[in-house]
Amino acid sequence: MIIRKTDAEVDTMARAGRVVASTLDLMEREAKAGVTLADLDSLAEQHIRSHGGVPSFKGYRGFPGSICASPNAMIVHGIPGPYRLADGDVLSVDVGVTLDGYVADSAITFVVGTPTPDALDLIDACQQGLEAAIRQCHAGNRLGDVSHAVQEVVEARGYGVVRSLVGHGVGRAMHEDPQIPNYGPPGRGPKLAPGMVFAIEPMITAGSYDVQPGDDGWAVYTRDGSLAAHCEHTVAITGNGPRILTLRQPKRGAGGR
Repeated sequence: MIIRKTDAEVDTMARAGRVVASTLDLMEREAKAGVTLADLDSLAEQHIRSHGGVPSFKGYRGFPGSICASPNAMIVHGIPGPYRLADGDVLSVDVGVTLDGYVADSAITFVVGTPTPDALDLIDACQQGLEAAIRQCHAGNRLGDVSHAVQEVVEARGYGVVRSLVGHGVGRAMHEDPQIPNYGPPGRGPKLAPGMVFAIEPMITAGSYDVQPGDDGWAVYTRDGSLAAHCEHTVAITGNGPRILTLRQPKRGAGGR
């Protein structure tokens, strides 16, 4: 069952979303060569708690980190540990914050230090897929329209769309109905209605979309070792179109995310 939120509940989730967004800004600033993923995790937890939030991921089904930090061929669910970042690493960071009983969830992928054109193009394709999906988040559309938008954009760019990992509803719980694949035909699935809130999260690869699990029971990798990217926003369906609850502030001199 898809749980629809009141306007007041969506506003509360937006407050959580602002903490998520500022945490992601912090992660991108501090992710430099020589910094460990555990260092980033500690900074993120301090930041989240200093803003009145709780890291949603920490302790969730036993996950030990406050963030998920997934470098290079790791797609998602990376436990932030002793891995030391190097110049050129492609890093996906996923942050969830619970504030006043409600969750917001967002992820970005960026390059540490000097980027390669291939890495930048992969990340751009992931972001463009997310933005296309959000444009479908209008009352009266179908959930399949959201899924199809990701696939259409990403595959046209020559990248793989992971089949076995999906987005989800979000609210009082981090994972609510429905599951939101990043592929499939349009015009199918539940009809979108105001008050629905989704964590939309394309997960894409530079090669095959096949995945393999890591030894720790959490991390998921590309099977062929190709680079991966993960972009995510928490989005509310409203009577006036989509409302992004985790929108980051534009960088000075640059466009928004």
